[in-house]
Amino acid sequence: MQHWLVKSEPFKYSWEKFNKDGRTFWDGVRNYQARNNLREMKEGDLVLFYHSNEGKEIVGIAKVVKEAYQDPTTDDTNWVVVDLAPVEALKTPVTLEQIKADPKLQDIGLVRQGRLSVMGVKREEFDYILALGSK
Repeated sequence: MQHWLVKSEPFKYSWEKFNKDGRTFWDGVRNYQARNNLREMKEGDLVLFYHSNEGKEIVGIAKVVKEAYQDPTTDDTNWVVVDLAPVEALKTPVTLEQIKADPKLQDIGLVRQGRLSVMGVKREEFDYILALGSK
């Protein structure tokens, strides 16, 4: 199993809306590296849900429920989506400020490649973030 992080601006698609929907396809990705990460996602992989711009915090855990397929919002075959479903909210959101200040997370993609919207997360980073979010 691999672990991932996806970003969403809360005013466009929030964790709350995601939970109400119960499932969504993750669209709008127009960066080749992020697209390649979507293609690598496998059913059952766990995904950290990050609110970008407003909040700047990891708020929940999702899982991949359908692997990459053609993005239905475009005819351009270069772009794909995956289906995600919410698993659970973090008890305490983990902020970008906390992540940047923590030596154990200094190499996480969220810090190193801050503009990337879909990225891999190491198992140790994922577990550590879950521990921080359970306090």
